[in-house]
Amino acid sequence: MRKVLSILLLACLAFSLEAAPKVPFQVRYGKKKATVYPLKVSPKDSLLRMRGMDDKKGSAAIFEMAAFCSFDIEEPTCVTVKVRHNIGSAKVLPYSRGIVPEIKGKELRFEARPGDRLTVEIDGDEYHSLHIFANAPETEVYSADDPNVIYYGPGEHTVSRIVVRSGQTLYLAPGAVLYGEMFQREKGGAYSPVISLIGDNIKVRGRGIVDGSLCETLSTNLLFVNGKNISIEGIILRDASVWTLPVKNSENVDINGVKILGYRANSDGVDICNSRNVIVRNCFIRTLDDLIVVKTTQGGGPTENVHAYGNVLWNEVAHAVSVGAEIVKDITGVVFEDNDIIHDKGREWSIRVYHCDQARVSGIVFRNLRIEESNQLISMWINKAVWSSSSERGHIDGVLIQNVDARRVVHPVIQMLGYDADHRVENVTLENVSIDGRPVTQKDLTVNEFVNNINVK
Repeated sequence: MRKVLSILLLACLAFSLEAAPKVPFQVRYGKKKATVYPLKVSPKDSLLRMRGMDDKKGSAAIFEMAAFCSFDIEEPTCVTVKVRHNIGSAKVLPYSRGIVPEIKGKELRFEARPGDRLTVEIDGDEYHSLHIFANAPETEVYSADDPNVIYYGPGEHTVSRIVVRSGQTLYLAPGAVLYGEMFQREKGGAYSPVISLIGDNIKVRGRGIVDGSLCETLSTNLLFVNGKNISIEGIILRDASVWTLPVKNSENVDINGVKILGYRANSDGVDICNSRNVIVRNCFIRTLDDLIVVKTTQGGGPTENVHAYGNVLWNEVAHAVSVGAEIVKDITGVVFEDNDIIHDKGREWSIRVYHCDQARVSGIVFRNLRIEESNQLISMWINKAVWSSSSERGHIDGVLIQNVDARRVVHPVIQMLGYDADHRVENVTLENVSIDGRPVTQKDLTVNEFVNNINVK
């Protein structure tokens, strides 16, 4: 029966892609043609985006179409994008790259460098954009004949459960697309992640795509991490049905150059829970829900030493870079650094410590962040919320927010709210933080009586 359902789901997917309009972009890099893939994204209409978050099961039907492509280049290379109409204007994000495209008729050209994660927006159309992932070439070679390698070559594959164990490598070749389907461990039991990394000394490599569109909304992760000395590099994770890449009870995890694209409710990017020594670097994340978030959930220990840097981020509803909400064990030593937030249209906050449980949060740094659009900028908050699992409230002690350049800020309020006299927000420094080119001052802060030692420099 499961096999029949799988065939029907794949047939429906193939029909929907065939029936849909062709992707409205053609891309060349140098003399080579890139494959451009369709991409479901959350809609332009803000009310529909919010409904996508709140109507959990119905969120799969709330989307518009964008596109992406991925290729490897060894040196700076001319990229040509062609569309169906004459181009009036175009921009290439992030702005920190300083790219000014050359426009001629229906084409635009610019130079991409190895490692670029760029977004092309034409005639002011942000939502139906084109994401271009110009990777540096792969340096490691893997063979399907190696007994320690789980190898997927070019083409479409349907997988229900992949478990990568200690000492193994999962390799997704360029052109490989893995459609995950739900694997239920037993009748009435929870669904297993599409890919689980369980053990020590595990690698995931390649340029392939893992796609969750066959999975029922809120059912299963695309890639679940539980182990030590784990590295994930280069792959694309598309359309997760719930948290895309959770890292739980793990140590020494390196997530490098991964692209995460999600539009459904709770499709978080990277959730780091109860783990130590975790790096998230050089990634691109565009999701409806949280992008990079650090937590401590029930059933695990503290989270320590997290470094997220060099990432390009697009937030639709929730948080771009944050600590919380679930914090039942201490969190310390978290650094969000040198990231570009190219869009943040959320009802939550771009930068946040969101504390609704019992533990202590300390040693948190938000530094060298370039925010090109923000709805709400900064919040340090302690209170009870729907996510609370503790009867006691916690503490926020020691946060540095430094060298933040935020533009197009809709609500330029900086919120600092403690819970009571014993559960405070304290020892927070804002240094060289600007909103639309204007330095932040004490007047920009909203605080209550349970906040102390807030320094603005």
